[in-house]
Amino acid sequence: MAIAPFSHRDDPAVPAFPDEQHVVFMDGHCGACSRAARLIARLDRRDEFLICPAGSPLGRSVLTHYGLNPDDPESWLYLEHGHPRFALDAIIRVGRRLGGVGHLLSILSLLPPRSGDRLYRWIARNRYRLMGRTDICALPDPDLRRRLIG
Repeated sequence: MAIAPFSHRDDPAVPAFPDEQHVVFMDGHCGACSRAARLIARLDRRDEFLICPAGSPLGRSVLTHYGLNPDDPESWLYLEHGHPRFALDAIIRVGRRLGGVGHLLSILSLLPPRSGDRLYRWIARNRYRLMGRTDICALPDPDLRRRLIG
């Protein structure tokens, strides 16, 4: 089922936010997500991306609007010009948009969809064990901090 772009704007539970840019919603305590956020900040030469921790009030309301559980490790959302992209598809599209080294994530699209989804779910469920815990909002990088919303 296709979801209308910017449908979150019509949801009174979702506060207004700068959604004209590319916005990525990810776990704010996951080491892998914190690394991804730093990579986005470093590779985003066009200054297009904003990052929102999934557990923030804004993150929780947007994820809930799109039928995702903010406490579920598989909840990774990318709003691409208001179009919601989920899980592995979101990660691949972010990489393509960033270009350069980020474009290497496109290799994941070569996986059969079921295999890619299984791989994504396995990494998501085991992310703390594999990559540890951190607080994305406590990262000192000023370029990353200015991209954080929520």
